[in-house]
Amino acid sequence: MSERVIKNNRAPLILLSFNLFIVMVGIGLVIPILPFYIDKFGADARTLGLLVAVFAFMQFLLAPVWGRLSDKIGRKPLITIGLFGFAIAEFIFAYASGLWMLFLSRILAGTFGSALMPTAMAYVSDVTSSEKRGQGMGIMGAAMGLGIVVGPGLGGWLAEYDLSLPFLVAGVAATIAGILSVIILPESYPKHSRETDAQDSAGEKRDNQFVTMYKALKSPVGFLLILVFIMSFGLANFQSIFGYYTMERYNYNPSEVGLIILIVGLVGTVVQGVLVGRMTKRFGEERVVTSALLISSFGFVLMTLATNFTTVLLTTCIFFLGNSLLRPSLNSFISKLAGNRQGLVMGLNNSFLSLGNVAGPILAGIFFEINIHIPYLFGACIMLFGLIVTKLWISKRAHKIEVSS
Repeated sequence: MSERVIKNNRAPLILLSFNLFIVMVGIGLVIPILPFYIDKFGADARTLGLLVAVFAFMQFLLAPVWGRLSDKIGRKPLITIGLFGFAIAEFIFAYASGLWMLFLSRILAGTFGSALMPTAMAYVSDVTSSEKRGQGMGIMGAAMGLGIVVGPGLGGWLAEYDLSLPFLVAGVAATIAGILSVIILPESYPKHSRETDAQDSAGEKRDNQFVTMYKALKSPVGFLLILVFIMSFGLANFQSIFGYYTMERYNYNPSEVGLIILIVGLVGTVVQGVLVGRMTKRFGEERVVTSALLISSFGFVLMTLATNFTTVLLTTCIFFLGNSLLRPSLNSFISKLAGNRQGLVMGLNNSFLSLGNVAGPILAGIFFEINIHIPYLFGACIMLFGLIVTKLWISKRAHKIEVSS
């Protein structure tokens, strides 16, 4: 690794943060608009669920592939390919004339979005020292979090002018980010480093993604990875159908949906930035995780009882409060049990997260066609199930520790 790159890493980190922000805005702005957009094509909630799920499925399948490819050809090519590919996907969505084009767009967005994100994280590892790596990852995480919060509000506002406009704006922004990356972004993983690392890792046997996930279920963090799936399933179940739910029940427009998601996203950001650390320090990860599961389940039920904009906003905030407490405290718990296998376990964490993002929207769309409240009531049941089995797992784990000591 070049010492020069480490010393002058501020500009690349700023550019990478902008890149990730753009992609997450592009992902976020879809949430309030998609139900209204597909309505033009006569599609139903089941189709909506599939459109959301196919994006996550492509990420699940291809993120490991792109990661290995970046080790072979470098980070910069993958980052620029990801940005230009994502831009093309947004333009296709904006000018779609049939449902097949919407599916093509989501497939491409998931494919190229999955090239950008893990490669950007690898880039940060390349250009930061071990002491500064956490700070660099934090900057990337903040950019992604800000993008997913700003996206729905921006998308809802732009959709008031034209439903296609948000996707055009996202496509233009991704194109500009790609051009800047080609011109400005230096390669962080030069050819000689790739060749050296390839020789060092030669002969290592790698299981495919599904085998690795199956083996992980038998490890000390296996149960927590199942809990990651449950958490991801619940959030994806909510996000994928929320716009359709409010359109059908309250006759909301994209800007109203976007405003609600923007506000609850800000609440979630504050909770993660301020409350989680203090609560886990005071009560421990186990109590915070179980409390978050209970709050999330409670929030799901309350959302079906809301009658106006204020109560919709309030009940949605309660759900997001639980989910925002759950994700970082669960990640912290997993990290503590991972030991010296942080990279592997966090990669598996992402795989189970992606699977939840696939399953949640599909089932939400199917259940919505039966009754509009069922997706949220089913989500509450899933969270309650997670709470019960977590309590049992914690009790069993405590007993083992007591016996061994």
